[in-house]
Amino acid sequence: MQAKTFTLSVVFLFTAATLFAQKTTPLTTSEDSLNNNLSKSATTIGGYGNAFYQRNSNQGTSKLDLERFVLFTGHKFNDRISVFSELEVEDAKVTGGESGGEVSIEQAYLKFNLNANQYIVAGLFLPRIGILNENHLPNTFNGNERNYVETFILPSTWRELGVGLYGNLNNLPINYSVGLVNGLSAGMFDHGTGIRDGRFEGRNATGNNLAVTAALQYYQGNFKAQVSGYYGGTVGVSKRKADSLGLSSGIFGTPVAIGEADIQYANGGFSLRALGALVSIPDAANINRAYANNTPKTEYGAYVEVAYDVLHNVRTAHGQQFIVFVRDEKLDINASIPSNGIVDGTLDQNHVVAGFTYLPMRNVAIKADVRIIHTGTQNPELIINPNPVSLPYQQNNNLVDLGLAFSF
Repeated sequence: MQAKTFTLSVVFLFTAATLFAQKTTPLTTSEDSLNNNLSKSATTIGGYGNAFYQRNSNQGTSKLDLERFVLFTGHKFNDRISVFSELEVEDAKVTGGESGGEVSIEQAYLKFNLNANQYIVAGLFLPRIGILNENHLPNTFNGNERNYVETFILPSTWRELGVGLYGNLNNLPINYSVGLVNGLSAGMFDHGTGIRDGRFEGRNATGNNLAVTAALQYYQGNFKAQVSGYYGGTVGVSKRKADSLGLSSGIFGTPVAIGEADIQYANGGFSLRALGALVSIPDAANINRAYANNTPKTEYGAYVEVAYDVLHNVRTAHGQQFIVFVRDEKLDINASIPSNGIVDGTLDQNHVVAGFTYLPMRNVAIKADVRIIHTGTQNPELIINPNPVSLPYQQNNNLVDLGLAFSF
């Protein structure tokens, strides 16, 4: 009965989202105001957060979580120099000796305005790669959870220490960015999450290996297209230690390369988002030999989302929106592996997410969605505690989410 309800919900929402779609309304936060030199005071405070209820069909369990609360503080020293910072708490609290929860700095950088078309950032910042990494306020995307492609393949929210140049071309609808940041750590790559755990995020990052990032955006009316990339080293240890591990050291030693392309389109009440990304780790065999962490040679992911604002043609107070959407996500964190790796079919996943987002005003969202998950088969070689100690692996699962989000 429960599975039938899920199926009917998805069919209804898919039909609705195909026939209808979503309008995009400019969002105003304290960070936006400071970034655009519109803040009325030198120091601004803002933030965002979200909480949700989730029901796991396979496990027969439910959870409630204040997933994150982020406090933004910024200050404009003068018309050319500003500082931006965010302090994030995940899962409400951190308790010593217990797993879960995290307190971290999400960003902390200085912005130097060079002229009307260019600026430099220096410090801990989020490179422009994908859609969500820079624009991840929970009331600006559909679904209670961020899409999995931009959670694991492009590990949002991805911030590193470095310097970046941003600008746009005069008289042309093109934005560009280029950055130099610290690299990743191959020793921290983890089976099941790919390169995600290899990020330093501002904490004791190695400076022997570096990475370059770049993005090019084209925008025209309600259409925006972007290509972005990343290339960086993953071994920041000394050359002597790297040689003993059989790894290539240096600035771009034992590299990771990432390519990404995305489009966004909105017209009337309709909106469309699509993104594809590929991660290449050519020296994965050497990483596995050194760290035994089952690093893949390639990972990939892609998704398409269509949505519609049912209230698009209705005059409402505060610009209310009621958005129905459907999103199809495909990702494989174990797409190809070296000869000394182990295939894990459970990392070959397809997710169909459908639901609605109600915004009584632009900065507040109430969300509900169903996530239908299908994966490949489990490799018996990866089963540590076989049945009946552990339950048989199920390739299909459903998650039901209800939540709220805000920004200010």
